[in-house]
Amino acid sequence: MEYNISLVVTPLSHIFEFSLKPTAPFDFSLTVKNPAGWSFFTPFEIFENGTLWSATKVSSTLIGVKMWSEGNISNPVVSVQVFSIEELAISHTKFLIDVIKEALGAEQDLSGFYEMARKDDILKHAVDDLYGMHDGIPPSVFPEAVLAILLQMAPLKRSNEMMASFIQNYGEAAEFDDRQVSAWPVPERISSIEESELARKCKVGYRAKHIVKLAKKLSEEKFPSMQQLAEMSPGEARKALIGLPGIGDYSADIISPHGGFPIDVWSAEVFGKLFFGKKPENNREAVEKVKAEGMRRWGEWSWMAFFYVVQDLPNLSRKMGVDLRLT
Repeated sequence: MEYNISLVVTPLSHIFEFSLKPTAPFDFSLTVKNPAGWSFFTPFEIFENGTLWSATKVSSTLIGVKMWSEGNISNPVVSVQVFSIEELAISHTKFLIDVIKEALGAEQDLSGFYEMARKDDILKHAVDDLYGMHDGIPPSVFPEAVLAILLQMAPLKRSNEMMASFIQNYGEAAEFDDRQVSAWPVPERISSIEESELARKCKVGYRAKHIVKLAKKLSEEKFPSMQQLAEMSPGEARKALIGLPGIGDYSADIISPHGGFPIDVWSAEVFGKLFFGKKPENNREAVEKVKAEGMRRWGEWSWMAFFYVVQDLPNLSRKMGVDLRLT
């Protein structure tokens, strides 16, 4: 894969600060740097000594974010510094506070999920191991949709390689607080490139066609934001997402702020072992059966159950005596 050594680096010197009091229980470290390595805003963010430095674009504004905990799981307080290229209007700072609050899942009430999970033979282990881990709503549709496309029909290692190359070739780096963090590209940037260039530089194969078409649709047409999708019914949000290039049922489950139970050939093996006590004879043929069992078993909490299980695979493997890996 090719990497762009001339990635645009934008210094961000203006700062505004605020603090949040998330709904307890809230474990800051597990939420922003969860065990499976899912990133908060970008895979190039930095997490050291309990502090996160990350970067993203919100409404075309590149921001750097520094966050750390000043509370504990039962009495959480998160301090936040937002860095920008210029001083932001008060209305924009209020909007960014809401975006970060939603990304942290700060107002997410886990009590109902935990009540159900403690009665479940699988989830009872995961909620003990990951107590206080929240899941939030990302700020933008485009990175989530591209990630969903890159996850299709590829092992996790391969998807991560494609994602890193995509960001490093076409993203923008934020420089702030003596750190440099590469952020996801915006659709306007990707809509202007040739599919063949994207396929060659990032080794994404057939996915290049979907990604460029997705970028053009999101940059040229009015599409609901993640916040607007969250305000829709789950069915309406799913219908909107499936209308995007390259997005089907599996990908819509990954992107939707309402969640879902996104089963592919790799997760079908993991959950097949957990549900039925053995590896499916054919992972691809087992996808629908496994998905149906997850929805039956966990209902409205299917996404949170999926989220907790995939973050806790090493511990669940040990406690349940079964080899569980997403490869």
